[in-house]
Amino acid sequence: MRAAIFRSFRGAISIEDLPDPSPAEHAAVIELKACGICRSDWHAWMGHDPDIKLPHVPGHELSGVIVSVGKSVRNFREGQPVTVPFCCGCGTCLECKLGNTHICDHHSQPGFTHWGGFADRVLIQQADVNLVALPEGIDFISAASLGCRFITAYRALVSQARLEQGQWVAIHGCGGVGLSAIMIAKSLGAKIIAVDVQSSRLASASALGAQVTLDATKVDVVSAIGDITGRGANVSLDALGHPQTCYNSIACLAKRGRHVQVGLMLAEQSRPQIPMAMVIAKELEIYGSHGMQPTYYQEIFEKIASRKLAPDRLVSNRVGLEQGALLLTEFDKFPNSGMTIIDFSI
Repeated sequence: MRAAIFRSFRGAISIEDLPDPSPAEHAAVIELKACGICRSDWHAWMGHDPDIKLPHVPGHELSGVIVSVGKSVRNFREGQPVTVPFCCGCGTCLECKLGNTHICDHHSQPGFTHWGGFADRVLIQQADVNLVALPEGIDFISAASLGCRFITAYRALVSQARLEQGQWVAIHGCGGVGLSAIMIAKSLGAKIIAVDVQSSRLASASALGAQVTLDATKVDVVSAIGDITGRGANVSLDALGHPQTCYNSIACLAKRGRHVQVGLMLAEQSRPQIPMAMVIAKELEIYGSHGMQPTYYQEIFEKIASRKLAPDRLVSNRVGLEQGALLLTEFDKFPNSGMTIIDFSI
């Protein structure tokens, strides 16, 4: 198989011919059709994730067609189009038995715990637990765009934050997660404030339904949100993952508001300051959101079919594997205004 592989952190990513994976008893191998390029992949390349063992093939937002399955796989077959949550379960631990496969005690993650989707083929463990069959009408690009960013934003707003119609929601960071959250919040009938430092991303946020956009380089974000809402946001989401956006997201909340942390903060940013006195005084709620269980995908597929959600609108450009590998090394510069997807047909 052709794959983008790096042999040192922050080093060159080369395109090489590598051995095809083969499935063990409960696993499956997917022939890739599309794979997203995510900030989490950049963290992996930077060496911020302790799960990474060199040499490594990144990529976790993937879709494709099953080319082989282990002898004990019962629910999937060769030739079936599928996607997969970025965080996979073992199927046997307590969390998996409770239905929380996305926070499995023995999780596996393509592109992190093992080689991922910047390759022609990828191995997925425990296929019956983790694979998601794609219904007719969901193309591979849309499926890859669900990736980690869209499904994480969906669960963050719907399950964790319990966002309701008419409530104010502030989205801090308008990359893939943030734009996904804006689309989802609009479908729920919320009033949306989008915050970023790039005009192109704020323009995308406005096009997707944000009623208000704020350039964080030009305004005091917390004060501006207070002025706009009158008392603060009901829900706020840090979609970027930075000490400042985390602080702003908590500080901009109304009393009894809900903050959801989605953006990763690793390495030197792993211990952000949290205004705990404010959390106590306002009785704020703080949540994390780490992906989504496969069982929730049908809910999203139904909303895509009814055009309440259109994740393909979040894709700003499609690239081949070579260009995708190069763009990954530049991800800290935010090189586009939406999601970039590696299209294996290019």
